[in-house]
Amino acid sequence: MTIASLRRSARTTVSGFPEGFWWLWLSTLVNRTGAFVLTFLSLYLTVELGHSAWFAGLVVALHGLGGVAGSPLGGVLTDRWGRRPTMITMHLAAAACAAALAFVTSAWGIAAIVLLMGVAMQAVRPSINAAIADMVPAHEVRRAYALNYWALNLGFAIAAIGGGAAAFLGYRTLFVVDAVATTLCAVIVFLRLQETRPESRTDTAGEPVAEEKVSMLTVLRDAPFRTLVLLNLLVCLVFTAPWIGLPLTMAGQGLAPSAYGVVIAVNGIVIVGFQLLVNKLTDKRSPVVLLSLSSLLFALGTGATALAGSSVAFAATVVVWTVGEMIHVPTNAAATARLAPEHARGRYQGVMGMSWAVAGFVAPIGAGAIVDGPGPDVLWVATATIGVVAAVGYFIRLRKALAEEPEETTDLTDLTDLTDLPEHKELTDLPELPRLTDLAEAEGKDTGKSPSVSS
Repeated sequence: MTIASLRRSARTTVSGFPEGFWWLWLSTLVNRTGAFVLTFLSLYLTVELGHSAWFAGLVVALHGLGGVAGSPLGGVLTDRWGRRPTMITMHLAAAACAAALAFVTSAWGIAAIVLLMGVAMQAVRPSINAAIADMVPAHEVRRAYALNYWALNLGFAIAAIGGGAAAFLGYRTLFVVDAVATTLCAVIVFLRLQETRPESRTDTAGEPVAEEKVSMLTVLRDAPFRTLVLLNLLVCLVFTAPWIGLPLTMAGQGLAPSAYGVVIAVNGIVIVGFQLLVNKLTDKRSPVVLLSLSSLLFALGTGATALAGSSVAFAATVVVWTVGEMIHVPTNAAATARLAPEHARGRYQGVMGMSWAVAGFVAPIGAGAIVDGPGPDVLWVATATIGVVAAVGYFIRLRKALAEEPEETTDLTDLTDLTDLPEHKELTDLPELPRLTDLAEAEGKDTGKSPSVSS
């Protein structure tokens, strides 16, 4: 592949989106570039404040617990307030929490702030996903989600590198920078992003058409979407397990903590370096096939961890499930947007986001308990099994719900006279042309086959 072809491929990958999408993309990049709190929170609590590792783990788990409540809350606000007000409010709330961490030293005060921060950070995601679905044509939604996910990981990689280099300034300084970056993200949304919530439909007389009311209970009663959420929860459990189980497994084999740092960095490097290529290769593919494939890659990557015995082998397993991650995240978001009614996109994205938050709370606890109990091999066999079950579930249960809709085509048998087309009015001065249906009938009589029109 030449440099010129790579450039053409890159242009194709990023072309065709409205200006509002790119402002939203930029806000995501800015926000994640300053995301220092979660990256350095455990070190801040243990090294700087002297708390136990158990307490640090509890505080991080509270962030996930806050997300369980924040995701449906953000979904409801997205549909009621609108996408833009929800983004601005929740970004500013998260910024206030980050700033507060720079000054609050009480153990339970920090725990409460992190819990609220989890609510705010997760509540903003349904509004972002809904706004993307509002702005981008349906057939381009998955590509848009992939680009936004790339921005998120690019920003996070910058934050990890920059935060590590700037740690000598003090953890509190990093938290203030996080607050400033999140505030700047809210400013970008306020100044440059227009509200995208679809307007209420009207009838021919201009009167508003009453939309079907959608509550959280209504969303959960949507059988295809409920299946999508449950299967996503299984995948999220598999995806989250390595972040706890992998360092413990490597430590059990005598590898240094620094080795884990190098291995897990592969995840970010692969996403930043290859997300656009993966998106190009998977564009226009069946969502069911992509979701099943990503689940199998998660199963293969995590399951192979039980066989790894060196840093290189562990890094190879990370590459496998990272490719699954790059396929799964945008495809799942696009599938959610596809199943959601326009006026309830926020609620649907909120419920889907809750599955990620639940996994983020449950998987670390479960993975740690399994490693301490039956052992790491049991954990990796379990994740591989869950991944395979999810893949089979997607293929069997969602093939019909997520089947590709046929593209609109022109039925040539309805064009019985070329003079019916406005652009062919100039042909009316020519001798009368035979009707297509007459030709078709004649062909059918001559061949004995049913009439058809070929291109």
